[in-house]
Amino acid sequence: MIPARVRPAYGADERTQLVGWLDMQRSVVHWKCEGLSLEDAHRAVLPGSPLMTMAGVVSHLRWVEHLWFEVVLMGRAAEGPRFEEGVEDADMRVAGVPLDQLLAEYEQQCAVSDAIIAEHALDDVGRHPTLHDAAASVRWILFHMIEETARHAGHMDAMRELIDGGRGYY
Repeated sequence: MIPARVRPAYGADERTQLVGWLDMQRSVVHWKCEGLSLEDAHRAVLPGSPLMTMAGVVSHLRWVEHLWFEVVLMGRAAEGPRFEEGVEDADMRVAGVPLDQLLAEYEQQCAVSDAIIAEHALDDVGRHPTLHDAAASVRWILFHMIEETARHAGHMDAMRELIDGGRGYY
């Protein structure tokens, strides 16, 4: 289920605020994609960044969620396009993949991440045996995911305006 674009309450506890801010940014990602055609979802509007498309960013965010929560925190196997040897930005190479499919996969991955977050204390650290990033706590990972998602939501905001003039603040 796509979370609402609502800021967490001022007096909410730390966990509620962290998850709330992440959920709001995730929701902005979905919102920025509303009504886009397949062509527009795959249109590169930044000349120096041919993989920076709305579809590519959604895919990237899906795999970043997988990396931090499933691989780094849980210690699961690193799988998926983010881990393809010799293919730069493989997670953003989604030509022809329908945006609805990418958004559904992102939403499913966020649900997996949410279940993992719910099972852990904010001070718990990663379990991956070989990744240096496993030293990160759940709290650190949540802050990072807010930063990562918000940064790309900002990219999507600019791209959407360049694609069809769509604008709006959450």
